[in-house]
Amino acid sequence: MAERPPADLAQQVDAALREDIGSGDVTATLVPAGQSVRGSVITREEAVLCGRAWAEETFRRLDPQVRLTWHAADGERLLANQVIFEIAGPARAVLTGERTALNFLQLLSGTATATRRFADAVAGTPCRILDTRKTLPGLRSAQKYAVRCGGGDNHRMGLYDRVLIKENHIAAAGSLSGAIEAARRSAATVPAERDGGDYPRVTLERPAQLPGRGVPQLDRLVPA
Repeated sequence: MAERPPADLAQQVDAALREDIGSGDVTATLVPAGQSVRGSVITREEAVLCGRAWAEETFRRLDPQVRLTWHAADGERLLANQVIFEIAGPARAVLTGERTALNFLQLLSGTATATRRFADAVAGTPCRILDTRKTLPGLRSAQKYAVRCGGGDNHRMGLYDRVLIKENHIAAAGSLSGAIEAARRSAATVPAERDGGDYPRVTLERPAQLPGRGVPQLDRLVPA
């Protein structure tokens, strides 16, 4: 089943266009208003496509007459030098929107491509590839979508939907048990994890001792 783009996609495109265009594209005005253009976008290397809806929305905001003809869907693998889409429409809108559209496509396809490499590496095992909150500000839902297109799964969307007890929380709470008890009191129904990634030797509490559906998390550890 195809992944559904996030609900805040339009806001992300609006913010990107405001950032880039500002008071107006002074270079695009050098092109005659009635000029039309057509072209195509290709990939130079193998990749996983992601970001179609962002590219479409970019040009729709600038001029609905711009038409994109796609040759792949989000989540599909691309070959080197494959045509991703063809574009045709008013030159000014195409020139103004091309960088914003490509920025979205490059970022999200890059995220999906990297995710696919990891997902392929664990194919046939019980393992799943999960993402993090280390996303570009304002584009979290977009990159989370790209992870899903690449065959991964989303972990927590933010600080509100999962307790993740890290070393800083333990230090501030005074102890691991203190942090766990605080989580039990304030977020008993929220899934909880304990991050053991910064300790060379980790003794984890039993998952049952964590609030909600407790899960120990290990990262940045070298296998014994």
